[in-house]
Amino acid sequence: MIAVRAGVGDTARRSVRAWQRFWFRTEPAYTVGLVRIAFGLLMTAWTLSLYPSLDDLFGPAGVVPRSPTPDFTWSLFRLLPDDRAVLIGWIVLLAASLALTVGWHSRLAAILVFVLLVSFERRNPFVMNAGDVLLRIEALFIALAPSGAALSLDQRRRAGSFWNAEVRPLWAIRLMQIQVSVIYVSTVVAKLHGETWQDGTAVAYSLRQRDLLFFTTPTWITDTLVISNVLSWGTLVIELAIGLMVWNRRWRPWVLAGGVVLHLCIFVSMAIGLFSLAVFVLYVAFIPSERSKAIADGVAARLHRHRRPAEPVKAAAPQAPTGAGRHAKPEPQPEGATRV
Repeated sequence: MIAVRAGVGDTARRSVRAWQRFWFRTEPAYTVGLVRIAFGLLMTAWTLSLYPSLDDLFGPAGVVPRSPTPDFTWSLFRLLPDDRAVLIGWIVLLAASLALTVGWHSRLAAILVFVLLVSFERRNPFVMNAGDVLLRIEALFIALAPSGAALSLDQRRRAGSFWNAEVRPLWAIRLMQIQVSVIYVSTVVAKLHGETWQDGTAVAYSLRQRDLLFFTTPTWITDTLVISNVLSWGTLVIELAIGLMVWNRRWRPWVLAGGVVLHLCIFVSMAIGLFSLAVFVLYVAFIPSERSKAIADGVAARLHRHRRPAEPVKAAAPQAPTGAGRHAKPEPQPEGATRV
């Protein structure tokens, strides 16, 4: 009985240590910095994409005069429902996205990005898609994370170098990594309830949606059952492999490479917003800290190498003292010199 209790106690202690090591093991926060930069760049592009239709989509005189979301949901534009508020909100969101990219007051910038992103999405949810929802989730993670602890102007202010990193716990990175598994596993489960995914024709149907395609798909792809089956079931296999095998270090590079190919194919062929790029932001969370540091050091070295050194100041030619003029004595000529 004593041996059983001792065994149970050892198992419990090992489980607690494994839990603490998984969530709270500390390492230099280079990966968090890379995720912040990638997200900041994507949010800058997302914000700029809103500007051409800003008033039409979000203004009180646009296609949705009032926010259709329930009254208990919060949004800045519910409190300030006018054109000026929308424009000011857009300007602040753009400035916060740029500040987040370079890591200037990272925490405040991340909170502003999250609040304004949610406000725009709730002002007109009819023009949003899964990519916008994923950006909102990522914004929350980055607002909670120590995103300014590496590769930031905040770090330069604290430690004197933009390329430096503080040692921080891993819990923020773990949240992003778990989100990847949640996305893919839940997607596969949802798709398996659909008849077209079961019979292997789902991709063929999606490639016939001409209003969503950048170019017309050849009929030999959409009308050939074998090709449609391979594309549909292959998509399910890749997505399930990413959701489960990404936690295996040996398989991780391969399944993420499969995900990159899958999402690039979607991104270049279908007009579904920034979903694929938002997924790639989460992929960055799987880069090991030492590899992230190597990337940062490589970029820093390249920038330093391309930085031109200051040109030396040329000495000015000697000039005659003021007032020398015609009263100055001529310089003695060497013997044998001919005067011209």
